[in-house]
Amino acid sequence: MDSKIFWVGFSLVKGIGAVRMQALQEYFGDLERAWNAPYQSLCETGLNPKICDRVIQLRKQVDLEKYYQKILSQNIKVITRDDSLYPRLLAEISQPPPVIYFKGEITLEDEWAIAIVGTRKLTHYGRQATEEFARTLAEHKITVISGLARGIDAIAHRSALDAGGRTFAVLGSGVDRIYPSEHKLLADNISENGAIISDYAPGTAPDSGNFPPRNRIISGLSRATIVIEAGEQSGALITAEFAADQGRDVYALPGSIYSPQSKGTNRLIQQGAKPLIDIRDLLQDLQVELIQERKELQKSLPLDMFEQKIKDLLSHEPLHVDEITQLSQMPVSQVSAYLTMLEIKGAAKQIGGMKYISIQEKNGDYFA
Repeated sequence: MDSKIFWVGFSLVKGIGAVRMQALQEYFGDLERAWNAPYQSLCETGLNPKICDRVIQLRKQVDLEKYYQKILSQNIKVITRDDSLYPRLLAEISQPPPVIYFKGEITLEDEWAIAIVGTRKLTHYGRQATEEFARTLAEHKITVISGLARGIDAIAHRSALDAGGRTFAVLGSGVDRIYPSEHKLLADNISENGAIISDYAPGTAPDSGNFPPRNRIISGLSRATIVIEAGEQSGALITAEFAADQGRDVYALPGSIYSPQSKGTNRLIQQGAKPLIDIRDLLQDLQVELIQERKELQKSLPLDMFEQKIKDLLSHEPLHVDEITQLSQMPVSQVSAYLTMLEIKGAAKQIGGMKYISIQEKNGDYFA
């Protein structure tokens, strides 16, 4: 049985997120044992009785195997925090979502990504800036990430697609419950040229309480976040706050002090966000010329004998750098250097906690 089934099972339990999932994993050794554990054992992990009751009740109500197969039949893919395909940037944030559901493809090249977010009630100025910024990023092979909302989000997605680029939409619902409904065709286009992503299980309806937490994923997948226009209470400001907490750069479009749509962005600039008056400034900060160089390295540079030796020790199962050092019988400084080169060449990936897995390329996508 696929072990992802049990990650999916716990993702259905209200009140179990990254911290509690980690606690279950550490206590039981794996989530299959946790899923089948008796009530008392579940409570011994620190779960409160209400959540333990929910687990027991869900086990009775849901045929997990059938539910999982239904997900797969809808072309929905599942990535867990322990999966080799789990996005590296997202893995670096505090409490990354344990399970991600998505339609489309997530590739190694999507590590070069920028979030564009903003108000639903945009001005002509905001529309013009969004179109230019998203188009320019796409032309430079940078993935554009947003939230599929009306206004700035939708324009960012469409502009990236129109420029032949890739884009991700992060939802506050299951990936099978597109919101708003008029963006269903846009969502389909995104899944063909990027991915529709959510940490909410398929079938989850859109809810106002779901959207603020999903913003941490928008910023977590991105090297930087651009806020185009935002009122003083805009959800885009939540994304900017998450980005700053995650150590990612925040850019804001300056606007008129008399425009309600610019009050939030001007305030961000006052608080330390970088004013974005020319998209070329962001490209320079990103050292965008290195993006293509890295991609070419991944495709063209062969592994030397020492890199190959390290590569041969890796598999789809995470291996800690200390274990790699011991198995290779090489100094840790050399092992670290070779692992860095393997990452640059797209042959290995660090998944957090100084653990590495092997990567091989197939048709432009990356697999363990």
